[in-house]
This record gives sequence, C-alpha cells and structure tokens, in this order.
Amino acid sequence: MLIKTMQQAKRVARICFGFLLIALGIVMVVTPGPGWLFVVLGLGVLAAEFAWARHLLTRLKDQAQRVRNVVVQRVDRA
Repeated sequence: MLIKTMQQAKRVARICFGFLLIALGIVMVVTPGPGWLFVVLGLGVLAAEFAWARHLLTRLKDQAQRVRNVVVQRVDRA
C-alpha cells in the first residue's frame, strides 16, 4: 500500500513539474529567457505520462526539423 502511494505521489509530482515547466516557458516566450526550451522540457516530462504530450512533442520535433532544413538550404545558397 505504501509503495503504491509513493508511486502515485511521484506521478503527481512529475505531472505538476511538467506543467510548471510549460507555464514558465510560456511566460518566458514573451519575456527574456529560454521560453521554447522550457516548453519542450515540460512536454518531455509530461510525455512519460500522457500520449497527447508525446504526440505534441513529436509534432514540435518535426516542425523544428523542417525549419532547420529551410535554414540550411538558405545558408547553402548564399
């Protein structure tokens, strides 16, 4: 019983920490700071618990790869 309670407490702490990172990231997007990094880290923490976070993190990675490819192509042209 105690082990199950500790596991549930750790899960709740991870979920709260993930949402806290996302909230801080959103604030830092409009203020100075590494906002997108915190959002991605928060999604990474939440991805361990939720499928929607894994899906969103995958989509963000795909978008980042597309942006990287466009930037690299423009640098190669110059």
